[in-house]
Amino acid sequence: MKTMLVTGGAGFIGSGFIRYYFSKYPDTRIILLDALTYAGNPDNLPRELKESDRFEFWYGNVNNITLVNELVARSDMVVHFAAETHVARSIFDNRIFFETDVMGTQAVANAVLKNKNKVERFIHISTSEVYGTAAREPMDEDHPLNPLTPYAAAKAGADRLVYSYVKTYNLPAIIIRPFNNYGPHQHLEKAVPRFITSVLLNEPLTVHGDGSAARDWVYVEDVAQAIGAALHADLNQLRGEVLNVGTGIAVSVLELAKKILKIMGKSESMLTYIPERPGQVDKHISSTDKTQKLIGWKAATKLDQGLEKTIDWYTENRGWWEPLRWMRTVPILTEDGKTARY
Repeated sequence: MKTMLVTGGAGFIGSGFIRYYFSKYPDTRIILLDALTYAGNPDNLPRELKESDRFEFWYGNVNNITLVNELVARSDMVVHFAAETHVARSIFDNRIFFETDVMGTQAVANAVLKNKNKVERFIHISTSEVYGTAAREPMDEDHPLNPLTPYAAAKAGADRLVYSYVKTYNLPAIIIRPFNNYGPHQHLEKAVPRFITSVLLNEPLTVHGDGSAARDWVYVEDVAQAIGAALHADLNQLRGEVLNVGTGIAVSVLELAKKILKIMGKSESMLTYIPERPGQVDKHISSTDKTQKLIGWKAATKLDQGLEKTIDWYTENRGWWEPLRWMRTVPILTEDGKTARY
């Protein structure tokens, strides 16, 4: 039986990956390390998984070097999700992003290096935000890195740190850059669940700027499958490679909000507009060629289908998200010294 360490696996994408991998690969034992910050929720994992003898939870931070070293030493595979992730929060309070996203990644990478003879594969979860606004379309893995926010800059630093460890120490690492995830269990600060819960609460849907900013929206279960495929594909072809995980289709935030209103049978009169968020990316659209070629993965879930599944989940699980209502927006200080909520 193989053992996999998953950092940050109580969060949205991490828990989605654990649920998928635990079910699909019964010959794997999973160790979860999570600091359970505001975005980490133990309820993202089902009881039967948490009570299984194939699952082990450790409460801790990835900057706890001793703990990270001990857990990595027991692992055959490491999948590193742990990070501070919300763009608006990085504008409000950015130091923790560099501490967790960069230094935490360095701690995990160093532990993998120390246990290089044991660890067969190290998957680092980066983000499409490292690219900034699309300089060309679609955005392939060689697109320039132009992070526009402290969050994106921290993730770019971690991304390149892992790459440098591959080149310096021949680490068995693969870098995954997911585009905009959505799906069940996502924190209400993100666009899709914020829109859905606004409809359920009969509140206005707030759109930044004119809503023209476009994203490549990818369903979380598809992303889990992509990571699983990267864990099982030929390492000789994948070591040090960057893989985009997206659909190859861009949809504006305004169009996304209108889709949600239509599916939920509500009027577009619920839309309201607020000033554009600082550091906004105008457009993200993923190239899918390299990922499909190297690991045979292509997104299977169409946006309307994924939105319907997500809407159904939030409709049926108010007990999960109601306690998070007050965290749907955070205050930030604008350039002129005023306070705005995003």
